[in-house]
Amino acid sequence: MPAPTTPGTGTTGWLPDVLDGFEQLTLPLTPDDEGEVVATLVRRRRAPDGSDPLHGGARPPGVPDRRIDVLYVHGWSDYFFQTELADFWEAHGARFFALDLRKYGRSLRPGQTPGFVTSLSTYDEDIEAALGAMGHGVLTADPVMRDRGLVLMGHSTGGLTLSLWTARNQDRVTGLVLNSPWLEFQARDIGRKVIAPAIALRARLDPMVPLPQVDLGFYTRSVSKTLDGEWDYDLTWRPVRGFVVHGGWLAAILRGQAAVELGLGITVPVLVLLSTSSTLLPRWTPEMMHSDTALDVVGIARRSTDLGRLVVLSRIEGALHDVVLSAPPVRAVAYEQIATWLQGYVPGPAPASAGAVGPAAGADAGAAAGAAAGAGPPQA
Repeated sequence: MPAPTTPGTGTTGWLPDVLDGFEQLTLPLTPDDEGEVVATLVRRRRAPDGSDPLHGGARPPGVPDRRIDVLYVHGWSDYFFQTELADFWEAHGARFFALDLRKYGRSLRPGQTPGFVTSLSTYDEDIEAALGAMGHGVLTADPVMRDRGLVLMGHSTGGLTLSLWTARNQDRVTGLVLNSPWLEFQARDIGRKVIAPAIALRARLDPMVPLPQVDLGFYTRSVSKTLDGEWDYDLTWRPVRGFVVHGGWLAAILRGQAAVELGLGITVPVLVLLSTSSTLLPRWTPEMMHSDTALDVVGIARRSTDLGRLVVLSRIEGALHDVVLSAPPVRAVAYEQIATWLQGYVPGPAPASAGAVGPAAGADAGAAAGAAAGAGPPQA
């Protein structure tokens, strides 16, 4: 397996990605009882000499280097395909990387149980491998990289995982952005505490025990271009009704949520993006095109206060579960909220243009403001 390289120092190990204009690096991890285990890091394709098009001398005019690197981690039954998210961060002077965790997306190998782990701390190895390849490893000797900040961004389960990791590694993180993080169970803390002992017992007896399928495919209907959505992605890596949920995995999620309830004590700035409403019903309704159909956003909003000292909560009207997959005017508001938080809480030079707050700017941003009337600025 080719050795990973620090971005900007060469192309060893990096191969063309399934996304046009991107490349991927396979990160070998410790094998388990299902065989080979890897994670996969994705970034914008570098020049043949290995130079970074944004920060290696070919930087687009007017885009200053904010001296931050962003690592994005996906959610359950998911993988990275949101190239517009990369466009946003790079338009604001950051280097963007995305990580497909073990047994997800690009990292899923034949014979493996998709997404299965029995502890969210298992992903520490995936995250460390990615940070090492980015130049943010614990033992990195590159003084230039030491001067660069690290912003982590996680969606749903990825948001829970990164929250727990950040709490244990605060000295290495500049900021944390959470996109509908799964910080609390859909039945809130009371429901979680009722089911957790039974799930934990079943998981101890057989961690691979399958649980009833509760995903009816409504979220996929709202986002997939093959149905009512606008996004084109691999339905093998992101199935219509999600992966099979196993007892050992759900027990790990419930333990993570219980840890959040106790308080994580995060001291770095945190931004939480959430829809203003959830639609959790056993039948399809049009409201599912404009709300979170996976999680209880009220319960998560309340639990967000347990993350740390400085948590900015942005409730966005009309947002889907993955906020950046919402309708264009809605996600433009989300990008504007991230840009405002970035400017206010993450050190670095100002973006080139105050008007270019995301992929949708200008007239689109104006339309977005109207569509999200009532969302207002981020609320602490």
